[in-house]
Amino acid sequence: MQKAGGEDCRLLFVVLDVNGMRKFPLIGKTFASVMPLNTGETMNFTEIDLETWHRRAYFNHYLEVVPCSYSMTTKLDITKVKQRGLPLYPTMLYLLTKTVHEFEQFRTAFRPDGSLVVYQEMSPSYTVFHQDSETFSNLWTEYTEDYPAFCRRYRQDNSQFGSVEKLFAKPDQPENSFTVSMVPWCSFDSFHLHTEGYRYLLPVFTLGRYQEIGGNYWIPIAVQVHHAVCDGFHVCRFINRLQEFLNEELPAV
Repeated sequence: MQKAGGEDCRLLFVVLDVNGMRKFPLIGKTFASVMPLNTGETMNFTEIDLETWHRRAYFNHYLEVVPCSYSMTTKLDITKVKQRGLPLYPTMLYLLTKTVHEFEQFRTAFRPDGSLVVYQEMSPSYTVFHQDSETFSNLWTEYTEDYPAFCRRYRQDNSQFGSVEKLFAKPDQPENSFTVSMVPWCSFDSFHLHTEGYRYLLPVFTLGRYQEIGGNYWIPIAVQVHHAVCDGFHVCRFINRLQEFLNEELPAV
């Protein structure tokens, strides 16, 4: 198995739309995906009333008039994670999801029925790399606030589905999930996604190979968002909060 930066690197960058086939009543278009989704009734969300929503003008402008998604790239200090020998990728998945739960701009999406909602809970989806075929599979792990428990779920998912060479190796991915990807073979200073007709509202996070600089460990992260629901202020606040979580102590796993 290939290594990069001292970590297990079966991971590959990928963008997966998890919204399924739907029609958007506001825009009169159809957006399709081949990913099967779990749209169970137990999912908790708050539907947005566009007539009274404080962000209505911004949403319509950046969805219809000037369709706009953008990305911001920065570096995160992961020194404490490395010094304690914590598993990097599941730790980043856990902390990204923890931060996503703090800000509704990163939980706003169209449901398969076309309604605009804010999910109360989210789980990360991610990929594993198959060295022999140079392909990848998509997995997801149900989030829990319990860090050791989340890492156990991650290991279990990878053990059960990580060697399955299918695009969607773990079935029943919930619609309230977001994409985290990694390019562990190189670092980067800028990273952008270019998708025609981009109407996916949830964030996409891309991580790269970490580097040791001046005694600290730094990992690049690109945050891709849709301007209809998320401004630069929100991205900066998210990144700053994520760094705060990285600076805190996590229990051993």
